[in-house]
Amino acid sequence: MVLPPKREILSITVEPLSVPSLKSACASRLEHLILSGQFKIGEALPPERNLAEQLGVSRPVLHEALVDLAGKGLVSIIPRRGVRVSDYRNTGSVALLAALLSYSNGKLDAPFQQSLIDMRLLMEVETARLAAFQRTPGHLIEFGRILEQETMIDCRNAATLAELDFSFHLLVANASGNLMYPLIMNSFKPVYTNLTQRFFSANLGNDVLDEVFSFHRCLVGAIDQRDSYSAAAVMGELLRHGAAHL
Repeated sequence: MVLPPKREILSITVEPLSVPSLKSACASRLEHLILSGQFKIGEALPPERNLAEQLGVSRPVLHEALVDLAGKGLVSIIPRRGVRVSDYRNTGSVALLAALLSYSNGKLDAPFQQSLIDMRLLMEVETARLAAFQRTPGHLIEFGRILEQETMIDCRNAATLAELDFSFHLLVANASGNLMYPLIMNSFKPVYTNLTQRFFSANLGNDVLDEVFSFHRCLVGAIDQRDSYSAAAVMGELLRHGAAHL
């Protein structure tokens, strides 16, 4: 009897399905209703019982979603008086940035984009200056690993480039020794990587990417030599270079 050939078992890593929780889906729906203006600033939301029925969720799920929105500055929960839409321009937190980006389908208008660039110049020039003072041998080893990755990375993949670029800038923030800077960087990551991915997408296949990697090497050299003046100057040039080619 001829036995059938053994079926080859392929070693494939399958990522598990990621389904947003009901609370997250509820919060996203409410964010859209607020950011689109369907629920207007200062307006009271429907009573929780009614709103839960309209959204097809339980009151506990709705309440958890509202608590999340309150943390972002989108609504204010007033005991025994209900929930009102806040003016998020005055009350919004960093956590709201990801919601704004999601609502606008990843597109940043000119004032928002310029504000982000200005914020980066203010903060990251300082992180580079501090990194030259505070960096440790461990930080230098990590910088070396990132620079090595940059020599091997697929320069046709803008998303991968953006992730590696974020890792580099986050490491500068960590090397600064200031505990707040890396936390702020991580809070801005969705907006940050959106901006840098657009930058890399617009410059695939030209000399701009080599220039970015050259800036990185110069910056690491200045940090290694504890040259705070040069580190700050190179970071400023790097960020202005990115803005000019965006």
